[in-house]
Amino acid sequence: MTTPIDEARIRGLTPGVLTVLVRRGADFAAAEDAVQDALVEAVRVWPADPPRDPKGWLVTVAWRRFLDATRSDTARRRREDLLGREPAPGPAPSTDDTLQLYFLCAHPSLTPSSAIALTLRAVGGLTTRQIAQAYLVPEATMAQRISRAKRTVSGVRFDQPGDVATVLRVLYLVFNEGYSGDVDLVAEAIRLTRRLAAAIDHPEVAGLLALMLLHHARRAARTAPDGSLVPLAEQDRGRWDTSAIAEGIGILQAALARDRLGEFQAQAAVAALHADAPTAEETDWVQIVEWYDELARLTDSPVVRLNRAVAVGEADGPRTGLAALAALDDSLPRYTAVAAYLHERDGDLATAARLYAEAALKAPNLAERDHLTRQAARLNSRRSR
Repeated sequence: MTTPIDEARIRGLTPGVLTVLVRRGADFAAAEDAVQDALVEAVRVWPADPPRDPKGWLVTVAWRRFLDATRSDTARRRREDLLGREPAPGPAPSTDDTLQLYFLCAHPSLTPSSAIALTLRAVGGLTTRQIAQAYLVPEATMAQRISRAKRTVSGVRFDQPGDVATVLRVLYLVFNEGYSGDVDLVAEAIRLTRRLAAAIDHPEVAGLLALMLLHHARRAARTAPDGSLVPLAEQDRGRWDTSAIAEGIGILQAALARDRLGEFQAQAAVAALHADAPTAEETDWVQIVEWYDELARLTDSPVVRLNRAVAVGEADGPRTGLAALAALDDSLPRYTAVAAYLHERDGDLATAARLYAEAALKAPNLAERDHLTRQAARLNSRRSR
């Protein structure tokens, strides 16, 4: 009799197994390869013969694979004395160095794309094929990217302190990548952020988790049955995930109570105000502007100021929003789309239609381009009546 294998459970064990090997003296790249070999073996063996101690089993098999690879590499013979003794199989250590693994995969020497790929592979336990499918790139391309990233961090000491902010940026990038392939990167980002929150008591980690939950709660309402985008104001709020909203708001409130405000907490506060409004008309835009002011103070980000201009237009009228927009660089992504929206709100349909058409040409993806094109067509149709 075979037992179905729990892929999520195996992926959850991956970071702990990898850190055990690194602690025993394996370099990161070789250890990660050995762990992946052990995972493949687990998929083959466990359905018919599930182990009593899954982590211990993976550690034993991965360590043997590492030793085999090391012994076959003549350039590493000088390390035989260190690695020649194989620990007896037994329960895996209870210590969990997953936090250091997060830091290592988000090392400043890595490019954002490499850090994301390495995090998904080493911390998330995804295969190279799964990551490649999620990013819509050939598996060989992703394999090269991961291999380069592993070589880059192999010489980094595992016990060096890491930068939480860098880890959070990497996880947020994963979250924003979307839903391509057979792995839902949004769900994966939430899973990894939950694990990070369990490993470190930090208000910005909680803020990021709250932000993810609040955004993810609106996922089902973001697209129409034909795949077209549905703007926030037009979404069916009955399709929002109220349990995720409640959890996100609860996590955010606990983080804000610690009075150590950071950008992810402020972003989550904006998302919470949207989620808490029964209707679009009841949105507290005045508070949202105040939170964008806090975000601008924390980050000095032009994208934040662009979003603030939209909020100002809702709180104080479209002309005030256009005045705030005029102070920004018109080459910013979405600048033209925001200008179109505010001009429409101000009643200037001709300018709005022209700007929607211009924004469609600059859209980063097909869904957004189609949405902006439809907006331009809608206004042109109204003008011709």
